[in-house]
Amino acid sequence: MTEEEQSTTQEQKEFTFLCVVDDSEELSQALRFSCARAKRVGGRVSLLYVIEPAEFQHWASVGDLMREERRAEAEEMLKIVSSVVQKRTGKMPLVFIREGVMSEQLIELIEEEKGISLLVLGAATGAEGPGPLVSYLVQKMAGRLRIPITVVPGSLSDEEIDSIT
Repeated sequence: MTEEEQSTTQEQKEFTFLCVVDDSEELSQALRFSCARAKRVGGRVSLLYVIEPAEFQHWASVGDLMREERRAEAEEMLKIVSSVVQKRTGKMPLVFIREGVMSEQLIELIEEEKGISLLVLGAATGAEGPGPLVSYLVQKMAGRLRIPITVVPGSLSDEEIDSIT
């Protein structure tokens, strides 16, 4: 077996936790859980940031500028989150930036990236429910995905997350 084939085989065996990066409060709990589990099993964390399409599409140049701004925001956010993952796990995360509808892009990524082992989502604590992505995936897609979903309650403290990981 060549060195490249060994490397590919090793990557396929590595347990990878996928965490969706957005501006939600529950990201912190999902990320802490993902990092702790990845460190414990010698795995790694993958991060997905989806740039949703702009609703304003009247002028192409304005739309392009808005897309560039959202891309820069995504890259900055992922830079910050990646440094947290690296500090907590000792490994740089795999990073994915996609454009489109969040649920569609997430499902496509899971199907394309066979190395992803588990999806970790944070659940919102508000009266409106766990959040649209959690609701959609658990109610409509859970039986169709090729990987398990772990939903981390947004109300868990860091100490509680640490005790269960």
